Amino acid sequence: MSAATTRSRTPDRLCAEAVDLARGAAEEAAAPGIVGEHVGLVSEGDRVVTHFFECRELGYRGWRWAVTVARASRAKIVTVDEAVLLPGPDAVLAPEWVPWSERLRPGDMGPGDLLPTDAEDLRLEPGWTGEDEPPPNSIVSEEMAALAEAEDAEVTAGPPAVPARGSIAAVAEELGVRRARVLSRYGLHIAADRWEEAFGPKTPMAQAAPAACVSCGFLLRIGGSLGQAFGVCANEFSPADGRVVSLAYGCGGHSEAAVMPKPPQPAPPVIDETRVDPFPLRPAPDSGSVPATADEDTEELGHS
Repeated sequence: MSAATTRSRTPDRLCAEAVDLARGAAEEAAAPGIVGEHVGLVSEGDRVVTHFFECRELGYRGWRWAVTVARASRAKIVTVDEAVLLPGPDAVLAPEWVPWSERLRPGDMGPGDLLPTDAEDLRLEPGWTGEDEPPPNSIVSEEMAALAEAEDAEVTAGPPAVPARGSIAAVAEELGVRRARVLSRYGLHIAADRWEEAFGPKTPMAQAAPAACVSCGFLLRIGGSLGQAFGVCANEFSPADGRVVSLAYGCGGHSEAAVMPKPPQPAPPVIDETRVDPFPLRPAPDSGSVPATADEDTEELGHS
């Protein structure tokens, strides 16, 4: 270890003794009564020392006022370099800052709020607008294009007109892809996973349902590829009213849940009138109702 390194780690004596000077600078930066006890110092280099003072400000538990003092070479006057408030090893810190796009959660948007979509959003992909197609698939009519060419004018693309029936634009509009961007395969997958988790067959409500939504009269079908697995519930008494539900979801509001099966009736008793059941006129000797040995007194009276 060199002599310069040893010298930089050893606090300068005059700078280390300037505790009152450092406290005054901290109180000037904060307020009287906010700066607490002196809790230590550290050498920042040759003739540079930082003093730490306890912070008594509410909400800054574990923070410390750090005042750095220094002096010039061969000088005996110590001066203040800076005074700042720094967190200590046990300080209460604010959570790490997160961009608003990552903090946003479902239900956070209110009336008047705008949520811009990133141009590189993986949930979307370019749709089919017909801008690069010749008429009648283009959003500019054939007559307007000829007029613009004759007059050497520029045509500003306005709202798309109703495409001719049977054209590519008409088919694209019917399929719902005549937009600037449509859902990508990734966007479809994450939407399906989200709906499946909220109203899918693995939820407790679906596990106890009498039947699935696919056979319910309150289910409204949706178009597109997701219509093969999802629909919209239209039962006002269902917990999923107005929500997109899986066709395998179910609840007690199923349209056929009230059609209860009839309770099973017990079979009528079977009486066999062709069979004779023998009934003994006298009890058996070993039944215990009469003595097993003959009685001479009762025999004379006709008893046995």
